[in-house]
Amino acid sequence: MSQIADIITRLQMMTQEGSKSDRKLAALVLSDLDFASKAAISEIASRAEVSEPTVTRFCRNLGCEGVRDFKFWLAQAIAIGGLYLMPAPVSRDVREQRIANAITAGATQAIERMAAGLDMATLMSVAETLSVSKQILCIGSGGTSSMMATEMQNRLFRLGLSVVSQVDGQLQRMYAAVVSSETTVIGFSISGYAKSVVDSIALARQYGAKTVAITGAGSALAKAAEVVIPFQHLEDSNIYKPTSARYALLAIVDMIATATAESRDSKVLESLRRIKQSLNILKVDDPRLPLGD
Repeated sequence: MSQIADIITRLQMMTQEGSKSDRKLAALVLSDLDFASKAAISEIASRAEVSEPTVTRFCRNLGCEGVRDFKFWLAQAIAIGGLYLMPAPVSRDVREQRIANAITAGATQAIERMAAGLDMATLMSVAETLSVSKQILCIGSGGTSSMMATEMQNRLFRLGLSVVSQVDGQLQRMYAAVVSSETTVIGFSISGYAKSVVDSIALARQYGAKTVAITGAGSALAKAAEVVIPFQHLEDSNIYKPTSARYALLAIVDMIATATAESRDSKVLESLRRIKQSLNILKVDDPRLPLGD
């Protein structure tokens, strides 16, 4: 198939732009993907009320070599994105409570699963390393991982540490090229295969930096880093709900930040006091508000 890799999009376009028979066949396929991926050409032709040669021409108009090639690409599309193509209908009964329960239960379960398998000795060792690092670089690519890198910077700078985060792949490599033995680099990647993060961790390690990966065990990033805090991403089948893994990763960030602060002991207090003082002057004077949040 040379024209387009996403056959579903091509089918959707065909329902609008194809010939009369092509539009009919495309609509039939999209209405019952499972049938179209398994049925014989005679069954497809019969249901669409067209001839078998018409079905063959339809497949070629999609960019496939023939019916067999068409069914291969359709089956692949179903395997990859089936949840999004054939979702279960969303019930509207007690919708508000159902949504609230789904989010809170997902977050709680994700954090509990993470905590059950977390090696706190490794995490505490990472915190002690961070507490004495002259420079800290936090990197991550993609939605959740990039946010975690930024959040780690947000948590550590207020402890009086020199820390920066980078989510741009080119800048990640550039920063990794100028580290030293007094630098600690933390890489986030749920999959463990974000190339810029893997490359940057490997490069930083080559130049003597201490490297930490928060990622899937056995992944490319885990193999590249000196120290690994394994993170297993488990998701439920609710395709409408944002990933609960974010909460578990955020909990790891908070644990590292807390342990680092305790390792630095009273040295963090003056920085925290100054931040609190400056923000309360600029905003509502309420000492109960979170620090900088």
